Amino acid sequence: MNELSELEWIMIRQSLKILCFMASLSSALGFSHGLADEHVAAALLLSPAVRSPNVGLTMLQRESINGAKMPRFAADPSWPQLPKGHLIGQVSGVSVDREGDIWVVNRPNSLHPMDTGALRKPPISLCCKPLDEVIEFSPDGRIKRNWSGRDSAPTIDGELQYPSNIHGIFVDSTDTIWIAGNGPGDHLVVRYTAEGEYLGQFGLRNETNGNLDRQALGNPADISFDPVTSQVLIADGYTNRRIIEFNYETKKFTKYWGAFGEAPEGASRQKDFDFTQAMTTPEGGVDAKTLVFSDIVHCIVRGPDQLLYVCDRRNNRVQVFAESQNRAITYKESIEIAPVTGGTGSATDIAFSPDGSFMYVADMVNGRIWVFDGKTREKLGSVGRPGRYAGQFHWLHSLDADSEGNLYATEVHTGQRVQKLVFLGVE
Repeated sequence: MNELSELEWIMIRQSLKILCFMASLSSALGFSHGLADEHVAAALLLSPAVRSPNVGLTMLQRESINGAKMPRFAADPSWPQLPKGHLIGQVSGVSVDREGDIWVVNRPNSLHPMDTGALRKPPISLCCKPLDEVIEFSPDGRIKRNWSGRDSAPTIDGELQYPSNIHGIFVDSTDTIWIAGNGPGDHLVVRYTAEGEYLGQFGLRNETNGNLDRQALGNPADISFDPVTSQVLIADGYTNRRIIEFNYETKKFTKYWGAFGEAPEGASRQKDFDFTQAMTTPEGGVDAKTLVFSDIVHCIVRGPDQLLYVCDRRNNRVQVFAESQNRAITYKESIEIAPVTGGTGSATDIAFSPDGSFMYVADMVNGRIWVFDGKTREKLGSVGRPGRYAGQFHWLHSLDADSEGNLYATEVHTGQRVQKLVFLGVE
């Protein structure tokens, strides 16, 4: 258990004074039904907040399986701090950099016209204006950078090479920023400096050619890049259904794979993706044992064990792969997240605790974060619940952890926020 701060001891002493007063009052008025005991019970109900290291945090609901020891988290409602007169749209990606800053991508185009009445000519309201797509937050929630990649993206064959609907973000160990998109024609990932200067891309807008093509992408969802090996791994998963890898230095294709490490199979999506499709349970129901990826391959994450973890979102599973010394892919296992889930699916993103003890999986439709043993990958329980308040989730989308074990969780649809979940230890 964490040590109590001076302020928390003051709170406890004040509570005890109140209890003593209520006990005296109860005795003086001749009550015999245990008024003081009821106030003791009420004080005990406050114990999670008392144990919290900071006043004002909101404890997350926690459900442990068979009494397993679980991390405790509390949401910080004061985080982040947005500039006066500005709003944030759907937050579709989050990545923590090596210095501990938190990068997110949001969708200004997701804000309702009534949210941005201050932009009208003439204005129809006192507030608000949208922030640009890419935001860098300091650990205490202050904005350090905010930019749009549109400003420096090139135009090729008359097409601005920038996603129309931002999806994922990845910050690599050299502090460059990778962005993907899943809007109409968004068949590319783009790389930028931390200041928002265009560096390069894979794929082209409006060019896609199915699961077996070795150059064109199909609405990629997520990216992982290792500057040491020059490996660019892409979850090519809203139109296609595969993982594809390129060499950044040569820009050449190196490999791709589908479910269970086999060649990518299954038809690519023929129409532009729209969010109503994300809510639709696959025809015939969900089959966590199916031999192909679903049509939303949502994340690619390299774990602290150097294994590769893939979110097969609408099949409600995470598949785990190993790389040999010659970088051949070997399937290791499938982890079922919430097998009976339909709709938006239960495997949207993955993060790990700093020491690798815990693996966290964001579950969109069930509004919670599943907790697994980081070594055995045994499911231990979950934190959070569906809802709109602090520590609750509506369309939980992306997840990352910092070096102190805090989690950052983003929400899309009408959730439109990023939450800081403060790590409070394990019990």
